[in-house]
Amino acid sequence: MAKILYAVHGTGHGHAMRGLTIARGMPEHEFLFVGGDDAPEVLEPEFRLERIPNLGTVFKNYKVDFGATISRALPLLLQREKHIAHVQGLIDSFKPDICITDLEYFTPRAAERAGIPCLTLDHQHVITLCEHDLLPDMRADFFIQGLTPKYLFRPTDHNLLISFYQPPLLPKWRDKAIIMPPILRRKVLELEPHDEGHIVVYQSNSTHSALIDFLRAATSRICHVFGYRDEESRTGNVFFHKKDEEGFLRLLEGCSYVIQGGSHTLMGEALYLGKPVLALPLYSMIEQRVNAMYLERLGYGMQARITGLEPAMLERFEENLPQYRKNIFCREFCSNKTVFALVSEFAASGCLGNLKRPD
Repeated sequence: MAKILYAVHGTGHGHAMRGLTIARGMPEHEFLFVGGDDAPEVLEPEFRLERIPNLGTVFKNYKVDFGATISRALPLLLQREKHIAHVQGLIDSFKPDICITDLEYFTPRAAERAGIPCLTLDHQHVITLCEHDLLPDMRADFFIQGLTPKYLFRPTDHNLLISFYQPPLLPKWRDKAIIMPPILRRKVLELEPHDEGHIVVYQSNSTHSALIDFLRAATSRICHVFGYRDEESRTGNVFFHKKDEEGFLRLLEGCSYVIQGGSHTLMGEALYLGKPVLALPLYSMIEQRVNAMYLERLGYGMQARITGLEPAMLERFEENLPQYRKNIFCREFCSNKTVFALVSEFAASGCLGNLKRPD
């Protein structure tokens, strides 16, 4: 048995859910989680978690609020020695064999000072450690926003990257990184996908009315919408749902397709279930735009801007559903068992797969 200190980014549920899935799948090991913001809601019911501040992103009106994000981050960075020392204290008391970081700032620095092997396990570093053929209007944002995972949430000597698309690694990272398909929670793996004709819509960072107006005008299908309201209600063919994991998964299991933002976690779950995706990425978040770009290039769905939705676009998307499904069924979208084995190997040896041990 190994002791693993696992730090997760706290914005949204995706990072924490990935950590929860790994810990549940590796019951022979002992986990101590570190995180803040939304992470405790996901992890504390089952695992011990130590709360620390989260260098998170602030959203407003379907955009990243850069001013608010910077205002939040600066005090934390100015006090970073305090927070790194907090994690060092956890390392001293818990005595982990390894640390894992899923886009968390303080833990890899504390692990480095303590001489503890640290594994990067996230999706975001696919953006910075791989080669991408970007669309021209993405290049400036890619460079600017890529500085965050490159320097603020910097990669470690061992990087296990999780992604439904697998671009080639940059030469300098080919002996320090492995890319694997998504990690999926057990409840998703247990679903039996079928098609009842409805649409599942998920938007976690917006209450943009344009999407609801579009759904009412563009389709007569029943649309089940999550992320907009805290109570159950209905407007024409649009049903609003409050947060409900079981209800969401039941509707995801039986939907014809998914309309969502650019979140990698839900894309991976939808594709595993054979559901094409219409992606509406936050254009101020380059990671979401890259996810949507690959979704479209690989023939798994379509991307669009939420401010430019037209009924004819949905008609084109639905015409292509048979081909999208055919493309999806040709690929593998789950790597749980392999990832569990790689993490166990890293805990035992400090090495990841066949990657070179750092000097």
